[in-house]
Amino acid sequence: MVGKLLMMIWLVLVVNNNNNNNNFAWGEEKYGVIINPSKLEMFVDELPDMPRIKAFDFVDGFPVPNSLRVGMFHKKWKFHRDLPPTQVFAYGTSKEHATVPGPTIEALHGISTHIKWTNHLPSKHILPWDPTIPTATPHTRNGGIPTVVHLHGGIDEPESDGNSMSWFTSDFNERGPSWTKKTYRYHNAQHPGTLWYHDHAMGLTRVNLLAGLVGAYVIRDPHVELPLGLPYDREFDRPLVVFDRSFYTDGSIFMNLTGNNPSIHPQWQPEYFGDTIIVNGKAWPRMTVRRRKYRFRIINASNARFFKFFFDNGLGFVLVGSDSAYNEKPVKMNDLLLAPSEIADVVVDFSKSKSDSVIMSNDAAYPYPSGDPVNESNSKVMKFIIKAGHELETSRIPRKLVKYPSADLSSASVTRYISLYEYTSDTDEPTHLYINGKSYESPATETPKVGSTEIWNVINLTGDNHPLHIHLGLFVALDQTELVDGDKFKECMSKINDAVKCQVDKYARGKKVGVPAHEKGWKNVYKMMPGYVTKILVRFSYIHSNDSYPFDATAEPGYVYHCHILDHEDNAMMRPLKFTY
Repeated sequence: MVGKLLMMIWLVLVVNNNNNNNNFAWGEEKYGVIINPSKLEMFVDELPDMPRIKAFDFVDGFPVPNSLRVGMFHKKWKFHRDLPPTQVFAYGTSKEHATVPGPTIEALHGISTHIKWTNHLPSKHILPWDPTIPTATPHTRNGGIPTVVHLHGGIDEPESDGNSMSWFTSDFNERGPSWTKKTYRYHNAQHPGTLWYHDHAMGLTRVNLLAGLVGAYVIRDPHVELPLGLPYDREFDRPLVVFDRSFYTDGSIFMNLTGNNPSIHPQWQPEYFGDTIIVNGKAWPRMTVRRRKYRFRIINASNARFFKFFFDNGLGFVLVGSDSAYNEKPVKMNDLLLAPSEIADVVVDFSKSKSDSVIMSNDAAYPYPSGDPVNESNSKVMKFIIKAGHELETSRIPRKLVKYPSADLSSASVTRYISLYEYTSDTDEPTHLYINGKSYESPATETPKVGSTEIWNVINLTGDNHPLHIHLGLFVALDQTELVDGDKFKECMSKINDAVKCQVDKYARGKKVGVPAHEKGWKNVYKMMPGYVTKILVRFSYIHSNDSYPFDATAEPGYVYHCHILDHEDNAMMRPLKFTY
């Protein structure tokens, strides 16, 4: 009781005294009963196929650019048959058609798309958020909920990248300091593959995504993809957007009201985990499939949960793409580890199943890799019910897919050291996380040249596996080397924050971990193992051609790179990335 009273006193002081925080639009505070997920029967809801929006048009039989208007709406969504409707924030062309996840936007390679993202959200959030971490803040009381959309994996102009400080509120009434325009342009000039769009507002990414602001985006290139013979039409080519949630008994989304260090951060906690697994907006759904090949573009849209997917009857995956790019060759896999924000483009051949149903399951500890083991609820993902009778199909899995340039170390013009830090309180509870020991507001130290290739040595000094995401860039992971006498090296780094002066090569001489076959292609997210140095080759140019970017990558507000555990990104494991010519 005393602890709660102290927390509330601190909250009042913060709201009244910290940077005019009396203007913060706090979410409704409520103490409810969290539903036991075992009370919700699994596999009772059909897997939805989210609405599809064409990001291009046809004139006289030829594809041409299209302009879309996609809004963010406050509405109720039914996550499970037996759960009351849930208040969510949802993307859609109207409130009536808004969904969680949002509509799948289908673009065509070489045909640009213009999207006006509009904010129709209320003045107060449906979830609690914390003004003591760096946060997008309206200037007026009840000024609205800041949002901004990032196309994850997109290679586009800085003004359309969804910079965290380019946020805006309802009707663009208030705008962040980096805001530039209402309508974003996506060039779709990059290689074909799977992307996803989501909110990216400073300090609010974790709560805005938790509220529902996620959706799939696919760039297709029939000239490249149709000859491969992979499943390609809507029935057999399906995005699966997977995330975890917990709920109160009234259906509302649970998020902690109290932080792990309430005297420092009243609400922020280092990771959010829910015990109910959601796929395409339904809890533990089922999908009826035919005995043939299906393609699933699996997007881990969780705040912090890693998934290690596998089938309970031994059926396997064939991975054809990782993140936004095809692999050079298909890779057969029995299980598949996906960090938050990672994408796996897989083919599953249900004709090889010896049973008439199969459950896709999960076996990743949380936090990953050394946290709690999965339980009965979060170890199940969805169920596939397989129809009887084999059928003749025309799709196939080719021996070779798409070959992009190999990683060429000789092309690297700069070598950088990127260090990941976690800071703790006197009780050894995390207070914040930094990259290179610097806040987001500190001037950019990573200033690559447009079109360049660099080597980044990412030094993970924390106990967590951090999925590092680089905007605009694509990279190939080369190797991971364990730090020996890591505590001694960490002590030096905490004092002078200089990997070279701390003789990182002296310590990076332990066990070497090779890159798994399915992750050897070009990626935009990679899992940085704790206590290891991960070497990646980063390319700031297209991988499918020698064409220059059709935009000025040096323009403001620039780009960022960050950990994609959203609770880490918000506080404040993100750094600016500014380009030069």
